[in-house]
Amino acid sequence: MKAKTLVVNALVAALYIAVTALVAPFGFTNIQFRISEIFNHLVVFNKKYFFGIVVGVFLSNLLLSPFKLDLIFGVAHSAISLGIVILAGRYIKDIWALLVINTLVFTFNMFIIAWEIKIIEPDTPFFLVWLTTAVGEFGVLAIGIPIMYALNKRINFNKLI
Repeated sequence: MKAKTLVVNALVAALYIAVTALVAPFGFTNIQFRISEIFNHLVVFNKKYFFGIVVGVFLSNLLLSPFKLDLIFGVAHSAISLGIVILAGRYIKDIWALLVINTLVFTFNMFIIAWEIKIIEPDTPFFLVWLTTAVGEFGVLAIGIPIMYALNKRINFNKLI
């Protein structure tokens, strides 16, 4: 890995942690309104952002989550979802379409987080938790689409890494 790629990924991870810390009271509940999830869109612009996002999720969960299962489920959710989007990006070149796909993949895969919460709190209704976590994830990522698209026009995420 080039030094530039390593540094950019470290910055992405640090930003993910910092933004997660700002919303920590809401980021680890049944709603999961974690604004830092907007960084998941970076993988649409370049798959090399995968590592920065996953490390950011891991460290955020390690440092901020009251549930240590987040280290497994949260990281798995991100890695699986990012992997699916990277795979889709091999066949789909339209950025808008990939941003929408990214949003839908992460939203659907919130069943992984719902499963974690069901393990932690067995009396919690799985489908209700899946719905509430998915709504939070969808909201953040849907709002993030035009933001990340506009930022990319200015910054060009692909050339940053």
